Amino acid sequence: MLEDNILEDFKNAMKNKDALRVSTLSFLRAQLKNVAIDKKKDKLDDIDVIAVIKKQIKQRQDSIENFKTGNRLDLAEKEQNESDILKLYLPQELSKEELEKIIAEVISATGANTMKDMGKVMKELTPKMAGRADNKLVSELIRAKLTQNEGGNTAGK
Repeated sequence: MLEDNILEDFKNAMKNKDALRVSTLSFLRAQLKNVAIDKKKDKLDDIDVIAVIKKQIKQRQDSIENFKTGNRLDLAEKEQNESDILKLYLPQELSKEELEKIIAEVISATGANTMKDMGKVMKELTPKMAGRADNKLVSELIRAKLTQNEGGNTAGK
């Protein structure tokens, strides 16, 4: 499990006196513990761990922008290095082509053909992606496909 890998890497970073990795993983582990407590679980599923990691990366990206605006490049670089460490724990992102293929399969399987069916498509799609795609991109692709289908259906009538 991903949480176990993070713990192992944290221990190794402590042994190797890698201060940046230790502090980054320590903070991540604390966030994971908070989420586990909120969900009343002893251990989080990988999907939950990925969600926490993505949230951490997003926060760091926001900080990087703020530090660059404030001309604090030293802090921006530190945040970038932490972000890079966290990205190592994310699964490989699906390409746009792979996403479009999966979306087409789900739309076909669910019989979705209008924007009203978007929720049904997302419900089927979410477990298949398992955090390997940006939800905003997925939403845009589904919207484009369903809009295209709607246009095609009305033209045929």
